[in-house]
Amino acid sequence: MASSDIDTGTVGPLARPRRNRKSPIVRAFQRETFLGPEHFVLPLFIHDAEQSVPIRSMPGCQRLGEVDLLAEVERARAVGVHMVVLFPAVDEALKTRTGDEAWNPEGLVPRTIRALKQRWPDLIVVTDVALDPYNSDGHDGIVSSSGEIVNDETVEVLCRQAVMQARAGADIVAPSDMMDGRIGAIRDALDGQGFTGVSILSYCAKYASSFYGPFREALDSAPRAGDKKTYQMDPANAREALRELALDEAEGADIVMVKPAGPFLDIIKLLREHTALPVAAYQVSGEYAMLKAAAQHGWLDERRAVLESLLGIRRAGADLIFTYYARTAAEWLRAG
Repeated sequence: MASSDIDTGTVGPLARPRRNRKSPIVRAFQRETFLGPEHFVLPLFIHDAEQSVPIRSMPGCQRLGEVDLLAEVERARAVGVHMVVLFPAVDEALKTRTGDEAWNPEGLVPRTIRALKQRWPDLIVVTDVALDPYNSDGHDGIVSSSGEIVNDETVEVLCRQAVMQARAGADIVAPSDMMDGRIGAIRDALDGQGFTGVSILSYCAKYASSFYGPFREALDSAPRAGDKKTYQMDPANAREALRELALDEAEGADIVMVKPAGPFLDIIKLLREHTALPVAAYQVSGEYAMLKAAAQHGWLDERRAVLESLLGIRRAGADLIFTYYARTAAEWLRAG
């Protein structure tokens, strides 16, 4: 055919991005974000009873007795999830204004840590550092007679709690309380007791969110009066997260957390762009409950929606995702 016979007229757009989407193989080599069980931390609710108790607002989750706890961790490890975080439901009789049970070396959390590490020495056990499960007022800190959540007195107790958890075998302590100065104080306390290898995962940007309701039901840890807005962050704010990040980095945090994850993807991205530390994000109980409810009503394909939500959290910049779907999502990913 002569060159003069070729129609060189415009027949459509020159740039066609769909050419790079035309087959699974072509899509795979340019995929920017991947999701795997190594990115998941499995939250576990525990209580001091043999029988496990279902959590009404979180279908599929339970307050676990020791036998069921070990079985759940076994199932998670079988699909590649090797990090767990413990949240205790504490007997009301043990709760006090100053939360002293939080640093009892024979309490529920240290006994559970020892049981897990004895069974699986390589399991990474993360522990929550905060007083709300142990505090008769239901706050993350000590409440004064005037109703103020006092900062420095709380930090002293948090240091005792973190050292006790490290002594029991915790690999990572995770202060979720949002008291000022607690990262540096806990780092000093850990190092002073020889626990220089124990990491601190800071709940760096923890917002005063409406999405925590099912979690508080799971642990019966809702505030008895007031709310947590004087220490957790205002959901309207982003720049404040950078201030918290700078402080936590300077005080010795090893990992920084954004909580909740889904409504605050922009904050995950913001922290990712401003730190070389690993960034974690918590897909919280309210996010889990919404996905579960929609799936149970047939409004969403649970598998596809959950994996998409987790991929979005990863794409925003999270290296670790705390999610109640950790084991199930890992099973789905393994199945392909």
